[in-house]
Amino acid sequence: MTRERLVPLIVAVALFMENMDSTVIATSLPAIAADIGSRPLELKLAITSYLLALAIFIPASGWMADRFGARTVFRTAIAVFMVGSVGCALSHSLWHFVIARFLQGTGGAMMSPVGRLVLIRTVGKRKLIGAMALLTMPALIGPMVGPALGGFITTYATWHWIFLINIPIGLLGIALASLFFENLRAEISEPFDLLGLALVGLGVGGLAFGLTVTGIRLVPASVAIALVAGGALATSAYVVRARGMAAPVIDLTLFRLATFRAGVMGGFIFRVGAGALPFLLPLLMQLGFGMTPFQSGLVTLSTAVGAMMMKSAVPPILRRAGFRNVLTWNALIASAMMSACAAFTHATPVAVMIAVLLGGGFFRSLQFTSVNVIAYAEVEPARMSRATSLVAVAQQLSQSVGVAVGALAVESVLALKGETALRAEDFPPAFVLVALVSASSILLFARMPADAGAEMADRAPPVSAQDDEQKAA
Repeated sequence: MTRERLVPLIVAVALFMENMDSTVIATSLPAIAADIGSRPLELKLAITSYLLALAIFIPASGWMADRFGARTVFRTAIAVFMVGSVGCALSHSLWHFVIARFLQGTGGAMMSPVGRLVLIRTVGKRKLIGAMALLTMPALIGPMVGPALGGFITTYATWHWIFLINIPIGLLGIALASLFFENLRAEISEPFDLLGLALVGLGVGGLAFGLTVTGIRLVPASVAIALVAGGALATSAYVVRARGMAAPVIDLTLFRLATFRAGVMGGFIFRVGAGALPFLLPLLMQLGFGMTPFQSGLVTLSTAVGAMMMKSAVPPILRRAGFRNVLTWNALIASAMMSACAAFTHATPVAVMIAVLLGGGFFRSLQFTSVNVIAYAEVEPARMSRATSLVAVAQQLSQSVGVAVGALAVESVLALKGETALRAEDFPPAFVLVALVSASSILLFARMPADAGAEMADRAPPVSAQDDEQKAA
């Protein structure tokens, strides 16, 4: 097997572990909450702390790979993730669980971005669509197996084992990286912007955690407001500081590229809705419909099955329709599938739920792959490590925001009704809200050039009217 195929498969091991972990915990939230003495909605802190660690430490991933070598950083990251997994299994309180998830996120912050950086540098832009599809396909086994496996373990054993299964997977990833990864690094390593990383961490941390604790009464409202305000202030300070730097930890000048701007900002907005679904659906099916974790896992894994079905179709669809058309119209279709979840009731046949989730996974997969590729269309090789770091930060932060928005919508419904127990009728407004947020991403996708990513899609750029006149002359 060639290196161009080996590298995506090796990186897929890390993605498998991350995606398995995120989907396993989603179906087990009610059981974990009952065991450690907290409410299911409070456990959004554990989901957010994981995503938050990713967003804080991902900016350092590109520099560390350039400085210490991609193989070294990749293996170390897997080891840290495994330690965090053991910590989750040993947790006995909400805050212990949150801290262990944060440690997992610290490892995850280096795993996927560094692996993706190696992938891009190995295969090149012209083969990136196929490589991304090859990379994502094995990694989607995690979300397929995760919900059902997590539900099965939680129903028939104990939730602690859903974290311990990461250990053999992580050992396999370390072994494969040792055998096949090149220890790629930059010939000249740029100085690291430590102050910039601190500002980004404070900014992202304050905004994400402030939004997360809003409405669940774990901290006073004044603390939540202070966190959001402090995060906004730190973010503004970083933006001002980064303007005069040659090598900032987050290179905001990349947003001058039209395709990067659409891919990152449009992708961020779309993922807010998609990031809320894995949090909302298991709660709806278990607390609203009375399903066991195993039953809800079997239903929700249809989303990943739909995503698997799309992967082989992505290259021909992009080649025929182009990135701008696909991202614009598919965002509307995928968002409509999200809002369809608002119609689920006790009387909805399981087959109908599976059909909706299958279709939703199909179209979201097309959107994710297209967004992941178009962001790199105009990025020069010398700036690729900074681009992958910024893309990864945006992706992880968007999922954190999605969980916060979805949970806040449900909590707001409960507050208006003056109730505390979740019921099925409390969820529809949340599904509609996150779908509308995702649909608004078309405002960015529609503004891309018509020939955006034409080379990456192996597609001839459109012929303008002026070109036709010149040919006729």
